[in-house]
Amino acid sequence: MARTNPVTFLQQVRQEVSKVTWPTRNEVLVSTVMVLILVALASLFFLVADQVISWLVQLMLSIR
Repeated sequence: MARTNPVTFLQQVRQEVSKVTWPTRNEVLVSTVMVLILVALASLFFLVADQVISWLVQLMLSIR
């Protein structure tokens, strides 16, 4: 395994980070809002699905 001294490592890290295309503030804001909306929709879906399954199980258990 090749060993690299800390100074060389930090220089390489700095070179790689300079190649990164960072998102703009607007892109981050839009992505965050979209994630929050999708989380809310997924939560509502699973709430409804859980209630329907619960209702069906209660219905099946009450039949004798």
